[in-house]
Amino acid sequence: MKIIDAHLHFSNREGFKKTATEVAEVPYSAKGLRSEFESVNVKAGIVMTTAGRDPHPSSGFSHDLVLEDGSLDCLLSCVGANPVELQKNKKNELFEIEKELNSPWSTGIKLYPGYYPFYVTDPLYNKIYELAKKYNVPVAIHCGDTSSSQGLLKYSHPLTIDELAVRHQDVTFVICHMGDPWVMDTAELITKNNNVYTDMSGLIAGNKAHVERLKGARLFIEHFQRSLVYADRYDKVLFGTDWPIVPVAPYVEFIKTIIPVEYHEDVFYNNALSVYPKLKDIL
Repeated sequence: MKIIDAHLHFSNREGFKKTATEVAEVPYSAKGLRSEFESVNVKAGIVMTTAGRDPHPSSGFSHDLVLEDGSLDCLLSCVGANPVELQKNKKNELFEIEKELNSPWSTGIKLYPGYYPFYVTDPLYNKIYELAKKYNVPVAIHCGDTSSSQGLLKYSHPLTIDELAVRHQDVTFVICHMGDPWVMDTAELITKNNNVYTDMSGLIAGNKAHVERLKGARLFIEHFQRSLVYADRYDKVLFGTDWPIVPVAPYVEFIKTIIPVEYHEDVFYNNALSVYPKLKDIL
């Protein structure tokens, strides 16, 4: 079975390097990622660039943070938008985002509510949604828990996406991480709104042994299965890992236990092609 990893990270940020070494125990390099991809037939991946999560980042532009490595031609990216920069220097930030969207490797936009104290319905994001419509790309949105204790969950709750989806019905939105722990809310959103999808990235952070332990925990598995059965929209669900927080191969097996086998090809491959248009150019 062919696989697309529709949500991972690969940049020069020290936090990702530390997570790879201390949490997931994976080799954080182009060679290491390629080896993990090849072990389970991952054909392409989408890097979520972060654009700085602190209030005063050294750079607000995601292309400064992507780890340059020409040996990974199977990767595309979603360009990260920084609302702090949008607020204080709107034209320049928008110019940089649009420049990224004009590049052959960008296939979407990524927002980080919760890490930033802004609701996705804040008017400062309106130009971002206009760009998404102009370039026919989706907007992926961090939802659910934050890896930082400084995050504010009221901004990252998936229910905030409902009003957004209704306001901008001509833009596709992806709720990242199934909005976990609010997976039932996400299930309702992908059922109600034609333009809302979700990805299954980042449901576990840990090494192979940790993934294996949770894969055998019935109540943990049922937490996600219940939401997917309720929604019954496996055409709206995308596979992703959130690498480097978890090794790829064990995470693939974990997701296989949640998704009924008859929907594996859609969730692991086909749905990503529908949501992220430029993937077809590299496959």
